[in-house]
Amino acid sequence: MTQKLLFVCLGNICRSPAAEGVFLHLLNQRGLSDRFVVDSAGTGGWHTGNPADRRMQAAAGRRGIQLPSRARQISLDDLSDFDLVLTMDDANLTAVQGLAREAGHRATATVRPMLSYAQRFTETEVPDPYYGGEAGFEHVLDLLEDACSNLLDELSSQA
Repeated sequence: MTQKLLFVCLGNICRSPAAEGVFLHLLNQRGLSDRFVVDSAGTGGWHTGNPADRRMQAAAGRRGIQLPSRARQISLDDLSDFDLVLTMDDANLTAVQGLAREAGHRATATVRPMLSYAQRFTETEVPDPYYGGEAGFEHVLDLLEDACSNLLDELSSQA
């Protein structure tokens, strides 16, 4: 059975494409790529069609992680097309929960904060590195590698 995951942040150019890239990287390493469909989206549509932020691409690239996606805005259909929607911060969680209420019974996806899967860190939100320096992008990747690894452990043990 294929599991479908959607990672969501604000603009879909930093955090959620990084989460998507980290998860895809882990799937490839573990030979599980055929068991998952993975995508990312933003709650806003300002960057639609753009690749991930060049600074995030560079930070990920230093870890051997590719960020292949192009930015898009989350839609009501995503809440029925995906099994699990993972949000990067409280504002994203609130926005996605609002969309789920709007979609009503069609919203079958489980919505959870990304860092609910983190074990090595105490943060509850993935900070937006967009206006910060290089260290912010590295920290986001540290958080996402931890959370994505634990998420994949949990999901692959359920199958």
